[in-house]
Amino acid sequence: MPNPKLPSDHDSIYASTQPTQTSFSAPPLTPLTLEGYREHTKIRLLSPQLAEEIRHLLPLRLQLYDTWRLCYSLEQHGVSLTTLYNMSVPPRGTSRPGYILIVEDKLGGIFGAYMNEYPHPTKNGRYYGNGECFLWKSKVINSTPLATFPYTGINDYMILCDPGFLSVGGGDGKYGIYIDDRFEKGISNSCPAFGNEPLSDAGFKFEIVGVEIWRISSK
Repeated sequence: MPNPKLPSDHDSIYASTQPTQTSFSAPPLTPLTLEGYREHTKIRLLSPQLAEEIRHLLPLRLQLYDTWRLCYSLEQHGVSLTTLYNMSVPPRGTSRPGYILIVEDKLGGIFGAYMNEYPHPTKNGRYYGNGECFLWKSKVINSTPLATFPYTGINDYMILCDPGFLSVGGGDGKYGIYIDDRFEKGISNSCPAFGNEPLSDAGFKFEIVGVEIWRISSK
């Protein structure tokens, strides 16, 4: 029966110099602060819990920011798509901010979109945004907090805005979210850009109760 091989000094030295695997986990994120609600604002669409759920779906660079700022609220700023556009413009010197659109329908449903650029009208019906964008639907009533619909890669129809409407997601004549300038009626269809289900439980047409835009940035 052959003798088992004993480790040589060379073997021992080699083994001791090999890197060992260590588990690495990112440090926990600082809890979010939501800035912008007035003291007497009744309709508040974004709760801290919902914000944290959305936060973990954002690009890593934005997850590190612990303050989200309210740009526009239908209750606080009135019915004006122009006001929404104007108040969403980022401060000068802000680098690569992100934006959260939140809509509440008459049934109490909460849903929206993440946009990597601020909502603004474009000339000649030009879409903008990139594959970071996604649609989401709150399902806090169920066991799953959020249903999310990321970019499919089928087309580049992310964000389209003009003075008469705001929309996110498109293709085949359908919109993931569409809001007119009166903030009364909205549309949410399954669209090729995100492969989403209609975000409102009311169907592809819904009545709007609230709209908010939040900015995620360093200032």
